[in-house]
Amino acid sequence: MNIAFDLSKPVVVGADHAGFAYKQTIIDFLEKNNIPYKDFGTNSPDSVDYPDFAHPVASAVNSGEAAVGILVCGSANGVAITANKHQGVRAAITWQDEIAALARQHNNANIICIPARYVSTDDALQMISTFLGTEFEGGRHANRVNKIGCI
Repeated sequence: MNIAFDLSKPVVVGADHAGFAYKQTIIDFLEKNNIPYKDFGTNSPDSVDYPDFAHPVASAVNSGEAAVGILVCGSANGVAITANKHQGVRAAITWQDEIAALARQHNNANIICIPARYVSTDDALQMISTFLGTEFEGGRHANRVNKIGCI
């Protein structure tokens, strides 16, 4: 698999209860591909609050501790909204492979957010593979991305 991120730092992964089973499948995928990762939970399908997992993932990406993040919840909206509160994070909700590619190519997204209730695990893994392997195009897109921050 082609990787567009510096994997001297781990991929960080987090999910709420709706994304727990997907998270486990994603971790198996990362292990199979020898991709270093750090799991921020949750560790069961019991009901939890998605910000408790989205904030640590986003903090790790924002601080540079992690190369990239993967978040999963039912709709992906909650984790994306939470992650995007962090200044250096660009969390993108993806529901098909082309959206995952465009999130990287045009938006330089550094966290992929998967809606577990709306995509299959196979589609989720394909989107993650695409996301991890796609480079940011820069150029005119860099000008736009540079305007995202509020500070």
